[in-house]
Amino acid sequence: MGYIKSAALEETGYVVLDRYNKPIDPKEWHDIEYVDWKSSGETRFAPLASAKGEIEVNGFWNHKPPRTDKDGVWIPSQVEKAPTLVERALEPGANVGRCRVIELMPNTYADTLYNLHQDDNNRLNPDGTGWVVRGFFNLSDDKDSYFVLRENRTDPSVEYRIALPAGAQVIVDTQRLWHAVTHNGTEPRYCLITSWESGPELDAYIEKYNGVSRVPNVEVPQEVLDAGQAEQARRIAARAAYYAAKGQAEKTAMSEA
Repeated sequence: MGYIKSAALEETGYVVLDRYNKPIDPKEWHDIEYVDWKSSGETRFAPLASAKGEIEVNGFWNHKPPRTDKDGVWIPSQVEKAPTLVERALEPGANVGRCRVIELMPNTYADTLYNLHQDDNNRLNPDGTGWVVRGFFNLSDDKDSYFVLRENRTDPSVEYRIALPAGAQVIVDTQRLWHAVTHNGTEPRYCLITSWESGPELDAYIEKYNGVSRVPNVEVPQEVLDAGQAEQARRIAARAAYYAAKGQAEKTAMSEA
């Protein structure tokens, strides 16, 4: 039967929407409660919706009963502090699974390439239902930072680099694309991440905000790209050697974040 997917994501695996241009108080993402959870860098997460309405960010399949990343339960204490963020997550009218704010500390392009990962959004997702994708709404103004998306973890021939100023809005099939963020700066980056079920509601939302499947790549000096690629190869080889010495295969499973 196959999953219900958005045609807008078919070409590249992502769409960029119009920038969000309404005022929002930074207290909404500074005052909510964060938990330590490492994902593609030095990160913390503040959940707004979780499996059981608790302040934790584990995959829904790790709970009892296990289930897919849909039907998230909103956390009252967090929702009270971040009403605009919740409103933005609910606006498409699509089913919401996990919804949280990520805090990412500054890193490098080489760090990003090493931290590229795919998400396990659709574990236990029944065939014939909507494919789960993720929305990324940049909250802080990170003009020198960019989202890196690849079809293949180690192949730079297909690499999308999307700018991340305040208000940037991107929807990504993160189970298809390898992804991570290069955050150049001195302060943490904050972004609202929402798991949405694909379907007519999400399609209408993408159309409403003029979603496009290609935008110009952020320009990065070739020497930075080359050095990052070399460093990624070195780190991956070192990691593989570490596990080989222990008689294990390198762990390359999808991220649960």
